[in-house]
Amino acid sequence: MSTSSSHSKTLIALLILLPSLVLAQSVEQRGERKIVSDDFTRNRQQTTAPPKTQKPKIIYRLASGASTKSKSQTNATVADLGVTIWRLRPTVASDKGARMLVRENNKSAELIPERVEADTIFREGDQIRMSIESPQQGYLYVIDRDLFADGSTGPAMLIYPWANMRGGDNRVGPGKLVDIPDQDDSPSYFTARRSTANQAGEMLTIILTSSPLDLPLSDKPLQISNADLSSWEKAWGGFNQRFEMESGAGQTWTHVEQQAAHSGGRQLTREDPAPQTIYRISVANNKALLLNIRLRYGG
Repeated sequence: MSTSSSHSKTLIALLILLPSLVLAQSVEQRGERKIVSDDFTRNRQQTTAPPKTQKPKIIYRLASGASTKSKSQTNATVADLGVTIWRLRPTVASDKGARMLVRENNKSAELIPERVEADTIFREGDQIRMSIESPQQGYLYVIDRDLFADGSTGPAMLIYPWANMRGGDNRVGPGKLVDIPDQDDSPSYFTARRSTANQAGEMLTIILTSSPLDLPLSDKPLQISNADLSSWEKAWGGFNQRFEMESGAGQTWTHVEQQAAHSGGRQLTREDPAPQTIYRISVANNKALLLNIRLRYGG
């Protein structure tokens, strides 16, 4: 995945570490096949006025395959992380909601972001964005690696945060969206593109920590050593389940989601859109949480 933006070469991985965990139920107890959006949005602010009509609950189906849990994971508490992957497309007359004006190669085009499920296979040239939300307070870090057909990965590059991004402020919490790339970046999307013939996609690692990591941020991607990344994965990684919103794929970007990701913008409330994908992650270490996401490239 490539972009002409100075601060990243490829992206879409996500790993998040959660501080205080309110979802203090064991993974064994939370083995359901479906969940509702209230499980994720309950930590958001309530609207000042009650809604005029009662909205139906949004249902999420379990989309990940069965995994074997270790004894330590069975007794772990669980935390949720929300991710929405957007694929951009040209607008049509019937489209509603927010749009993006994209300028590239001296040309302008109006595009609209559309939700896709996390296991979508992207085609060469697809334009992609991502939104991340944590129902808990923390500090967000995103690392990107090229993923090859044999399962190996390229160098690990920290692509979020960077020094000139909102003053380096990478704090997240309920109702606060983080857009990657930022809406003010040029271009404000990433392009699915193989750097080598055997590249199969991207490995995105997302970390949410209870306190900031001691990293030398700059205006360029920072390479993370294999030793550091391996240590973080061992300490903060764990069993996870992926839930996808039923009938969510194909829904387009809304004005409230656009506003919530702007610096100083409004926060999402319980009545606003929920993420497309919810990752439910077992947490053995309350200092951080780590999640690896694979973005796959097809023909």
